[in-house]
Amino acid sequence: MTTLQTDPKAQQQPPEKAEKSVSSPAQTAQAKVETRPEPKFQRKESPKAVLRVTPTAWAKLLYFRDRGETEIGGFGVTARDDLLLVEDFVTVRQKVTMASVSFDDEAVADFFESQVDAGRKPEQFARLWLHSHPGESPQPSAVDEETFDRVFGRCEWAVMFVIGRGGKTYARLRFNVGPKGEAVIPVELDYGRQFGPTDHEAWQEEYLSNIKADTWFSSFGDSKAGAAAKEAGGVMADDWLDAFEAMDPEDRRFVIDELASRPDLWDESEAMPW
Repeated sequence: MTTLQTDPKAQQQPPEKAEKSVSSPAQTAQAKVETRPEPKFQRKESPKAVLRVTPTAWAKLLYFRDRGETEIGGFGVTARDDLLLVEDFVTVRQKVTMASVSFDDEAVADFFESQVDAGRKPEQFARLWLHSHPGESPQPSAVDEETFDRVFGRCEWAVMFVIGRGGKTYARLRFNVGPKGEAVIPVELDYGRQFGPTDHEAWQEEYLSNIKADTWFSSFGDSKAGAAAKEAGGVMADDWLDAFEAMDPEDRRFVIDELASRPDLWDESEAMPW
């Protein structure tokens, strides 16, 4: 009886290993590629937009807000490398009431020219509209929305910022190009950049030169109510209903919308605007 001599190592070798041992280098490389784990990609969220203000610019904004019982408006001047970092708050000649701000066109043009002469680009000084409300609420009024659309609607992007008497703020970033869109963004006080000292004397001089307080009803321009207010030097509380009835329908709708969006104008705890 003939017995077959076999190699013990060959008997112990698993079939699959024996098969791999005869695989070509190309097949071995392909096998490694197929068994390589898929890479894991981690999605990174885009940084959230934040409107930041230096302490000096913030102090000046509060100084102007608290100087009277009217709204105050101005432009935020930003850093060259960070267009959402307000380094200065600058006002121009304006007529203000408890419910509105009206910039002088010539003063705005002069401001823009001075900023260009200083080496700044328009996106550094003409995109951030900052203004205050004499009441607690910083929510934009109907007049604010109309102004934001009319004045800043053609800019690639713009920000409307409002601060109330108690310190509450509101900021909205709007894009007017591409798919367009807007979002309410947070506001922060930034101590991370260099900032200068307060200068109350210069701020007072700027306030007296640029801010002209007007009676509330005179902001209606050449309407019947506005003309009556100018002739009388203002509208007394007992006469406001007569002035309201004398308004054109468009002006009357303006007042109704403003009172609806600004309870601080008619709440008993606040001074009446007339």
